[in-house]
Amino acid sequence: MEQSNTRVPTPDKELAELKEHLRRGNHAELREGCKPGAELLSLIAEKWTVLVVIVLSDGPKRFKELQRSLTGVSQRMLTLTVRGLERDGLISRTVFPTVPPRVEYALTDLGESLRTPIFALGQWARDNRATIEAARARYDRSAESAPAGDRNVSG
Repeated sequence: MEQSNTRVPTPDKELAELKEHLRRGNHAELREGCKPGAELLSLIAEKWTVLVVIVLSDGPKRFKELQRSLTGVSQRMLTLTVRGLERDGLISRTVFPTVPPRVEYALTDLGESLRTPIFALGQWARDNRATIEAARARYDRSAESAPAGDRNVSG
């Protein structure tokens, strides 16, 4: 199996605590401790969040510029996304006193700090795409040749 050269550092103490919770079966306590991180990760993992951060990496954009850059996003979804990102402090919204008013969105310092992990994840995906596609093909071939009951994962 080909290994990735990308390693995500995890503090040893935190990893040991997670393993201990799993070993003891403290799943409710573990879930409770993971809620804040899981909530933020779900925001960051949203398709449009990642793409808005990438587009704004080039500098401030008006709403229509964002919309043109993001093929397939509805006006409503983009509105919800930028509002959520503004609420979380990842982007700023600046209204210029012109007629009609001009509004620009830009990454905040916090939003800028998100660029590095997003681009690292994208690089990991590019680096490992062929390996993942090969694994899928192996899995699919073995699933096709296995008897119907052999692929049951319950239990």
